[in-house]
Amino acid sequence: MCEPAVPRSTILVVDDVPANIQVLAQILKDQYTVVFAKSGEEALAMAKKVVPDIILLDVMMPGMDGYAVCAKLKASSTLSHIPVIFVTAMGEVEDETKGLEVGAIDYIMKPANPAIVRCRVHNHLEMKRQRDLLRQIALVDGLTGIANRRRFDEVFAAEWRRAQRKQMSLSLIMCDVDHFKNYNDHRGHQAGDDCLRMVAQAIATQINRPGDMAARYGGEEFVCILPDTDLTGAQFIAESIRTELAALGLPHPASPVGSVVSLSLGIATAVPGPDWPAHDLIALADAKLYEAKKSGRDRFCGAIMEQAGAPD
Repeated sequence: MCEPAVPRSTILVVDDVPANIQVLAQILKDQYTVVFAKSGEEALAMAKKVVPDIILLDVMMPGMDGYAVCAKLKASSTLSHIPVIFVTAMGEVEDETKGLEVGAIDYIMKPANPAIVRCRVHNHLEMKRQRDLLRQIALVDGLTGIANRRRFDEVFAAEWRRAQRKQMSLSLIMCDVDHFKNYNDHRGHQAGDDCLRMVAQAIATQINRPGDMAARYGGEEFVCILPDTDLTGAQFIAESIRTELAALGLPHPASPVGSVVSLSLGIATAVPGPDWPAHDLIALADAKLYEAKKSGRDRFCGAIMEQAGAPD
């Protein structure tokens, strides 16, 4: 017997015939949350709204047919990961081939056998769960448990585009452990790894909003993405990170700065113009980090990017 994936998954059923929707809903409702749409346009809107775990899609519908809906889903950066199963009376080899070519993962013939529908939905949901888990592992830094550089690159690119579109502030904080090489040389690499874990957690505890993110940028460098945050707000968070780490009191006898592990932080803020390159904000944050180091470390420096390539 096929059991549903856990936790309870959401299935979007798309068919222009209400009776067909009712049949599939009856088959699946005890194991899954079922939502429905009666046209291609409605299906795309519903997919954006609820982001279902899987979509059961009819082919023949007035206006936008199932093939076109599937193609649009697969072209979307936010919806392309959703598995699509065609459920249709069109049984020719050419029909099934076209469905698979536009991105569907399976093809079920009407009238749908309840046991077959349940098992295929279960199997594809389980495979999706495994893919999602592998993707999650691929985006987490193995040492510190926070987001890795790859995840930072993805999220920063998306937030930069959103800030451009909505004309809102976006801030970055670059953080570097002061004299970390001295720490490793004095205490050993295992202690160095433990130090990085504790620094990462100290940073992460101060990044509290759902849209914010802390990531390991590389080595002893960390970075924070702060959407819809101006320079003053970013400075407040930078200081809270610095004081949180100081409160841990991690001994660093080899540091010329002080007796405990500390951070230098560089802050960059922009309301990006339509043609501004995202890497300019990273470069500005890095320049401010360098300035904080040159100014004595265990502090932050920040700036506003007024135009592409030109810090304030």
